[in-house]
Formats: sequence, C-alpha cells, structure tokens
Amino acid sequence: MPRIVFMGTPPFAVKSLEACLSLGEVVAVVTQPDKPRGRGQEVSFSAVKTFALAKGLTVLQPVKLRGTDFAATLKALAPDVAVVTAYGKILPPDVLAAPTHGCVNVHASLLPRFRGAAPIQWAIAEGDEKTGVCLMRMDEGMDTGPIIDRAELAIDPTDTSATLHDALAVLGGEVLSRALPRYLSGELKPVPQPTEGVVMAPMIKKEDGALDFTRPAVELERRLRAFTPWPGAFTTLDGARFKVHAARVERGRGPPGTLLAATPAGLEVACGEGSLLLTSVQLEGKRVMTAQEFQAGKQLTPGTRPFAAS
Repeated sequence: MPRIVFMGTPPFAVKSLEACLSLGEVVAVVTQPDKPRGRGQEVSFSAVKTFALAKGLTVLQPVKLRGTDFAATLKALAPDVAVVTAYGKILPPDVLAAPTHGCVNVHASLLPRFRGAAPIQWAIAEGDEKTGVCLMRMDEGMDTGPIIDRAELAIDPTDTSATLHDALAVLGGEVLSRALPRYLSGELKPVPQPTEGVVMAPMIKKEDGALDFTRPAVELERRLRAFTPWPGAFTTLDGARFKVHAARVERGRGPPGTLLAATPAGLEVACGEGSLLLTSVQLEGKRVMTAQEFQAGKQLTPGTRPFAAS
C-alpha cells in the first residue's frame, strides 16, 4: 500500500483526498494555514483540513515551503508520492524531490490550455465547449509537467464556474483513482505536454466581473456564468453597484449600453453585438429580484443609457 502525502486547501481538493484514502495510506495532509474570514474575521479551517481532521489524519500547515526545513519533514514521512490538488503554493525543488515518485497534480483543465490559477472560470469565459482534468507529474514550472492521464468533460451552456467546479472535482477524484496506481507501478509513463496551444488562466480579479456593454452579448453572458459566484457580473446604476445574476442573449440592436426594453421578461441592454436580457438583478443594499420586481420599484426608461461599467 503506497504512502501518500496529500496537499490541498479548498473544497475542490476534497474529492481528490477522498480518492487517496482508498488508494493507500495518507500519512499526512498539508494545507494552507488557518485564516480569518468573513466580516467577523473569525479563524476558520480550510475545507481540506476540516475533512482531514474528521478522518483522523495528521495535518501540517507550514507558513512557508521555500527556504525552510519542510522538505526534510516531508522526506521523514517516507512518502511514495505527494498528491497535490489546489494547494495554493508553488512547490520548491527540494519539496518536489522529497517523495520517491515525486509530486503529482490534479489540474482542472486540458493542459496545456489554461495553465494557472483559474482554469475553470476562463474555460467558460472563453467559450470552450469542453474542459477536463489532467493528472500531471509536477516540475518547477507553472503547470508545465508531463501528463500522466486526462479526462474530458463537456461544458454545458448553462454551466457556471460553481457547477463546473463541482463536476470537475468529482472527475479529478476519478482520474486519480484509475491512474495513480498505474503510475506508481510504472505502467503509466508521463508524456510531455505539447509546445503549442499554451494558454494561461490568471487569477480572477474583482474587476473581471464588470460588464462592458461594448463587447458582444454572447461574451458578456459567458463572463456572467464564468464569474458566478465570484466576483459576479456587475455594472452601476445611479452610482450604485448593480449586480446581474442571470441573463440571456437576444438579437436587439442599438448603441451599446442603451436600454432597448424594460418588460416583465427583463431589462434588454444593447451590446457591441446583439443584446443582453437581464432577468435577475440586485441593486446594492437590496435583495436579489427578478427584473419585473425591480421595474415595479424603479422605473427605467427605454432609449436611455442608465448603466455604466465600474
């Protein structure tokens, strides 16, 4: 039975940790240090730490990896392999070399497309029809290591980053379950990634959710789904943040940003190409409501340009 060190932090990584428990002996779980969260700044555990403690596993939370003795700590556990899923830190060379069979990473994209921090969101935002999971032998680069195994998943036209996240987390556990034993036995040999088709998936910033109505409506609808739940899609109305929780593409035409219609079906806004029908909205400080409910309280006039990106 292989000795496994697991490294991960957010909910996405829990399915991979579950898989590891069925594949071998998890001798330690490494996760990010506890951090204060929310308005009250109460210290809370990561999803991986919470799961690991419930299973009675040893939890390690190093503040730093590089320039410390963490690699020696890891090596003393005599791991056959380290499985890394959304850990949140770059592993230095001494840590990568500590396990007998190195470190393998569960990454939520079809590498080399969407290397980096936010592959799930950018796959939706860029209009990809499919994504997937790769199990990769890690090297010193950013998601540049050779591929051990991969699996594809179709992106549904209604998928948000939240729904796709959950599906890919499950798929990651499945790929790990089928491929890790074959990798450790030498049956599966890592294959270098193609040199063509490299696309980066940078960390999402709050401003990525701003709706720029000079862009095509199809692009804005994709970005809305990509950045749900965070940072959400938003514009401004009378100087206040105006969130859009649901919208669909229409064929209306007009100067970008123009309100073409305000009906029970929604608020139709002209875009660079086509129009976007806003069906579920939220004015800053208010609850989420349908466009019809919003119109009942605040009448917007077609032909005006009430919204501005912020």
